Amino acid sequence: MKFHIRVRACALIIKDDSVLLIEFNDTDGTGTHYNLPAGGVEPGETIMEAVQREAREEASVEVEVGMLALVSEHVPYLHETSTSAVHGLSLMFECTIKPGSTPKMPVHPDPNQIGVKWVRFDQLDKIVLYPNIKAQIIEYVEKGRRSLDYIEEHLLPLQKVEV
Repeated sequence: MKFHIRVRACALIIKDDSVLLIEFNDTDGTGTHYNLPAGGVEPGETIMEAVQREAREEASVEVEVGMLALVSEHVPYLHETSTSAVHGLSLMFECTIKPGSTPKMPVHPDPNQIGVKWVRFDQLDKIVLYPNIKAQIIEYVEKGRRSLDYIEEHLLPLQKVEV
């Protein structure tokens, strides 16, 4: 059996009380959904390079890539309502927008992309976000981004591997 996990590099861009999201028309015509600026890591590309490329491609913005903020795994067979058959691992890095760069629709967007929007944290519960990391974003912000306590509680346990 061939096993493949798609690695997605994601830009978590936070400003004041909002997060930058990419808005898409759902392909089934049911409405819209949102994603972080994100996509698959290409062969020969580092994860950090992929984060920068995806932010540029989807939000026309140049970013500085910071620390790993969140990790999400999508395992299709564990979700009856999954819209994707791909096993995916999303690595979300906190990013800051470089001076002089402003988020906007790209010249050549994905055919289903319809917007680049700042969504306030208190409005996250009113949108569809893939992956559904609304609560994790709020917790990340509330617990003090970049704090040592947050890193020890959420990220360091991921590194404990028995050899």
